[in-house]
Order: sequence, then structure tokens, then C-alpha cells
Amino acid sequence: MSLQPLAERLRPKGIDDFVGQEQIVGVIKTLLLRSKETDFFPSLIFWGPPGSGKTTLARIISNELGRTFYEFSAVNTSTKEIEKIIPNQENRKDKGLGILPEEKDEIPPIVFVDEIHRFNKAQQDSLLPHVEKGSIIFIGATTENPSFEVISPLMSRCRVLILKQHDEDDLKTIINRGVSLLKIEVESNVLDFLSLSSNGDARIALNVLEIASNLSKSKKIEMNHIENALQRRNLGFDLKGEEFYNTISALHKSLRGSDPDSALYWLGRMLEAGQDPIYVARRLVRFASEDVGLEDPQALILAVSAFKACEVIGMPECNLALAETVTYLAKAPKSNKLYTAYGKVKEDVEKYGNLPVPFEIRNAPTKFMKEIGYGKGYKYEHSLEAKKTDQEYMPEKLKGRKYL
Repeated sequence: MSLQPLAERLRPKGIDDFVGQEQIVGVIKTLLLRSKETDFFPSLIFWGPPGSGKTTLARIISNELGRTFYEFSAVNTSTKEIEKIIPNQENRKDKGLGILPEEKDEIPPIVFVDEIHRFNKAQQDSLLPHVEKGSIIFIGATTENPSFEVISPLMSRCRVLILKQHDEDDLKTIINRGVSLLKIEVESNVLDFLSLSSNGDARIALNVLEIASNLSKSKKIEMNHIENALQRRNLGFDLKGEEFYNTISALHKSLRGSDPDSALYWLGRMLEAGQDPIYVARRLVRFASEDVGLEDPQALILAVSAFKACEVIGMPECNLALAETVTYLAKAPKSNKLYTAYGKVKEDVEKYGNLPVPFEIRNAPTKFMKEIGYGKGYKYEHSLEAKKTDQEYMPEKLKGRKYL
């Protein structure tokens, strides 16, 4: 039994074994071919979400080039540690960016810094001379927009390659490799669920698969094994006894049923028993949004005011503020359209994960972002006579989706 995590054991060693990111892989293959002719390979910055292959690609480049590879994390590394492994620059002839030393055994190593955005400006500045002189081939990885998190001089000396989330087909290919290595069985519907739930992150997919295989007493992975491995937390209140839940439920349902007398009674039962008024006020704020909503927006304003009164004056003085709010909410017109709409939104968010924002409606405050298509094609409503465009604001997979 290997002590290495499944994701590490499955990490591809060669560029042809890498799954997904076809466009980036194509660029890297071209750079690798050119490096065989010129011995030059540019410094890179990989920008992409977690589990998209940034570290793996950096290691593959090292393997393909046959270069010494040093891996650091900006979370727990100082630039002094990095400088210790950089070849001595004395007696070298300056040949410009990407130079090679005179001796073959002094070929610049690849220095990979994960989470490069965690380095401050001074730390990033300290890497510049080494990148500029070709002492190292620098590869940085970041989940943050390099326009904001990487200093301009360092960006200008690197090529930025943008990785995307793995799509479901790529994740299934990666998961199936894990299934083969672990020698387990996974039904197609379970595979679909795992690939969706992993949110484009190959590392999560493989970690969950490995945990699920340890949870299973057989070689067959069931849906409940994946669900348990995902460790999705159920939200709830601390246990305070069944009667506590029964009473707050009675208050809520009396309000929803537009019965102010019953609502006042259950409110009194709770307050006179010593229930924290802040808790009650919090429930009323929720009710105002969930069960009244846009039918009477004033309800939310009143509920928030009652909450503030409970904070400022406390019991027993705040009891009438709560009573006033309970009566108002009970008599207010009811609508759960917002509640239902948000439920549909939540379903889509959980099902599809972090779908990319359409390029047309992305903000483009930097030249680099404009060059890669941010904001291209956006239709500014105020500049049009009709004041209404056919602009699509939803992600590609959710075009035309209606919630309200």
C-alpha cells in the first residue's frame, strides 16, 4: 500500500499523458520543440483555479527539458532560500534573457514557486535579476489574477498561460485512471456525480475517490461513499431540546398562516421562558425575506429595526418591538417567490460549480486583460436608444435560465 496520495501517484510525467488544457498543452509542446533547437525556454506564470494542473505542468516541463527542478511555496518560503540554489553568476558572459552558462553542468534550473501571489512586492522584486539574466527558468503559479497580484516587471519577463477548470469529460478520464490504479468499480451515475461535485478540480476528484475507496468495505464504490467522502456539512442550530424547535416552528408557521394572535402567543412563550431575543429577531429577519419578500419590502426594514432594538435595549424593553414586528409580519401579504428563486439558484450553483463569467461582462481594468478578451462585445445600456440590449449575462451553460 502506497503512502502517497492517489493524486500524487497519478500525476503524469510526460506532456502526452496530461489530460485537458489542450490549448496550453499545445503552447508548451511548441516551446519544448523550440528549446531543443535553441536551448532557450521562457519563464512562465500559470494562472488558473485549484486542481487545474499548474504544478503538474511545471514538473512535466522539467522532465521534458531534463533540467534540475526546485519547487517552493510562497506560503512558507523566503526568497533567501530560493537564492541559495541559484547558480553562481561570477565569470558568466551576459547573453541576454534565457542565457546559458558556459559549463553544461551549470544549465539554469527550473524554479517553481506556487502561490506566487503570496510574495509581496519586495520579494517578487528580488526574483527579477535572476529571471532577467537567465540564472533560472522561473515558473510561477497563482489562482489570483496576475494583473493585480504579480508586479509588472516580473509579468513582462514571463509568458502568462491561463488554465481553465477541467471539464466533466476530462475529470472522468482522470477519475477512471484512479479507478484503474485502485482496482475498484464505480457505476456511471456515481462517476457523473463525482465529476460534477469536484467543481473542475482534479485533485478534489481523486482525493474524494481515494477516501471513498477506504470507506467502502468492498471494491464497489456506491453513491453514499462519495457523499460521505465529500464531507458536506449540514447546517443547523446547536441542540437545545425538541421543545425549543417545536416552539420556534409554531411561531414561524403562525406568521406564515397570517394568524397574529397565535404568533403573539408563541412569541410570548419564548420570551417569558428566557429565550434570547436576538435569536428571535434573527428568525424574524429571515421570515421577512423568505415568506413576505417583495410583496411588502417594508417588512424587512421593520424586522431589521427590531433586531437593532434588541441589541440596543435588550429585554424586557425590546419585547414590544418584537411584538410589533410579529404582528406586522403576520398581517403582511405573503410570497415565497424570492425563496423559491434562490433555491433554484443554489441548485444550479451546486450542480455546475464555478461557471466562468462570460468574457463580455468581465471587467478589464488592465491592458493585459483587454488583450485576452475581457469586456469585448459588452453593450452599454445607457448608450442605446432602446435602453435594452440582447446582452447575455448568464454563463454559457445557463443561457436563458429564469428564476423569478
